Amino acid sequence: MAHRFYSSQAQGFVRCAVATPRVAVGDPAANAQSILELARRGHEQGADLIVFPELCVSAYAIDDLHLQDALLDAVEAAVAQICEASKALSPVLAIGAPVRRNGRLYNCALAISRGRILGVVPKSFLPNYREYYEKRWFAPGAGLTDLEVTLAGQTVPFGVDLVFAAEDLADFVFHLEVCEDFWAPTPPSTRGALAGALILANLSASNVVVGKAQDRAMLCASQSVRCQGAYLYAAAGPGESTTDLAWDGQGDIYELGVLLAQSARFVREGGLTLADVDVERLRLERMRTPTFNDAAIAEGHPEYDFRRVGFAHQPDFADRGLMRRLDRFPFVPDDPARLDQDCYEAFNIQVEGLAQRLKASRTEKIVIGVSGGLDSTHALIVAAKACDLLSLPRANILAFTLPGFATSDSTKSNAWALMRAIGAAAEEIDITPAARQMLSDLGHPFADGEPVYDVTFENVQAGLRTDYLFRAANQRGAIVLGTGDLSELALGWCTYGVGDQMSHYNVNGSVAKTLIQHLIRWVAAHGQFEADTNQILLSVLDTEISPELVPADAQGAIQSTQAIVGPYELQDFHLYYITRFGLRPSKVAFLAWHAWRDAASGAWPPHFPAEARNQYDLETVGRWLEVFLQRFFGFSQFKRSAMPNGPKVVSGGNLSPRGDWRAPSDGSARVWVDELKARLPDLS
Repeated sequence: MAHRFYSSQAQGFVRCAVATPRVAVGDPAANAQSILELARRGHEQGADLIVFPELCVSAYAIDDLHLQDALLDAVEAAVAQICEASKALSPVLAIGAPVRRNGRLYNCALAISRGRILGVVPKSFLPNYREYYEKRWFAPGAGLTDLEVTLAGQTVPFGVDLVFAAEDLADFVFHLEVCEDFWAPTPPSTRGALAGALILANLSASNVVVGKAQDRAMLCASQSVRCQGAYLYAAAGPGESTTDLAWDGQGDIYELGVLLAQSARFVREGGLTLADVDVERLRLERMRTPTFNDAAIAEGHPEYDFRRVGFAHQPDFADRGLMRRLDRFPFVPDDPARLDQDCYEAFNIQVEGLAQRLKASRTEKIVIGVSGGLDSTHALIVAAKACDLLSLPRANILAFTLPGFATSDSTKSNAWALMRAIGAAAEEIDITPAARQMLSDLGHPFADGEPVYDVTFENVQAGLRTDYLFRAANQRGAIVLGTGDLSELALGWCTYGVGDQMSHYNVNGSVAKTLIQHLIRWVAAHGQFEADTNQILLSVLDTEISPELVPADAQGAIQSTQAIVGPYELQDFHLYYITRFGLRPSKVAFLAWHAWRDAASGAWPPHFPAEARNQYDLETVGRWLEVFLQRFFGFSQFKRSAMPNGPKVVSGGNLSPRGDWRAPSDGSARVWVDELKARLPDLS
């Protein structure tokens, strides 16, 4: 058996499916076979929960046939058949059927697990307008609680007060509602979520008209966001009566507003659409959002009113892969339209933030150090646009390049070309004489000609650069614009105090390194500047990421940041899932491995160079994740606790103690490193 690490169930996922069976009008026995066919298919694909459409046992559009006892007897026999056959199947089945109780007929959702009917949930809101006549046949379920019903030989809970919870698979808790319920102003699933359900399922018939698919998708997405859960939607499809209506079989799976999977529509045969829902992530999201708990309090704590029906799911924790699309770059969408929108918003957030800070500080000048690398390049173009926005001359940008012992000709020439092209007031201050003097004053071996390139050697240069910038700002009535990015702050890859960690304002502090690359590419592609400036911007993207503090070695290899702190594309992935959602390190490793193990599979952001499309095995992921944990939790928090002001730009992208992240500066990484080591498989 595969190591438990590789099991999506063990990693907090529940494999959900929405089913579109081919329906036979008014033929419950045939419909039972269609349901079981898809149930068996779901069993083979490792599904934990399969949601079928409304009234799929009888068919929805049978009008007054619903009130025929012969049909209702056949429905009950079909339910009994489904229960018997499902004893050998692992998925929980949520099926729709008309159910008789106490002289009334209800339009119901049934939850069935391994032959056991867990409960029956009647539809709360019955549509009775335009083409709908449900009150002609059914009684509403609204307000029915603490009841039971006998169905197919089983006496089971009945009412709108049910949530279903696996006793042996953490966070597998779901709620059922039926079609019109989620079109109402107060969907029952809202209270179900407040009572603890993480997966909200809708068994729907929902005939199709032009434009309705978008309305359904909007409702599913919005309900999953408001309820901080997953929303599963299964609509009726092929075989339903087209006497007066038509059906498209739409099936959607949403999680926190994101579409995980969607069925094909207007198919002639039935189908199954699957996705792995991250229920652990959903639980953590609710924990970190007090508004959700406040809503439960305002509703009188629905968990007091709901019955939680437990069941033995019997998960096998096998390796079934991961049925879920993962962005390699969580800060950089793969979808071209979304990436364009994100870059537009991110760039303008930065520009607006800086413009307001200039006005508030009653200054019209900006001092910035320009190295020719990614971060300072981006901060410089933000400064240029802020000046444009305030109708200030770009010459108010006092741009300095400050070459040191290891500054390359290429980055220095890029810096000069960009400063001139932008129209900044450009100057150069060679810091090497001052650095030599300071190293000599300190008695550092380098001052005597020894090739000692330690942290003191590096930080003397980093500190002098910042010192010059602050003194120039004092001299010329300006503010110092920081350039360090979110990724560097997370890894502590910056010099504290009198160093690149400090500035008067930092526009990049909430922007990951991987996003900055795309922002520069977006600025160039959208003609924000002149053609020659855009060419310089593109050339910067080809520059090796380096602090350029240590001279090249005998082979000419320059100091590489990523060789020390790890590939930024991996570290940004780790940063996002650990700080934004609080996931366990071993789960982050699981996700990173699935996202990065094969460069040929999955989508890449638009215009991403083919030669830069990397892949990483699990050993590499685990090694660099441990580096991240040690640096993030172990010793770099003091730098973030004193970070300068700057705008929050992206979700999960703010480590300011005044924003998203508060932590002690004297903490330890032990808990996180131990968790990672304990749960990763032995790859030796």
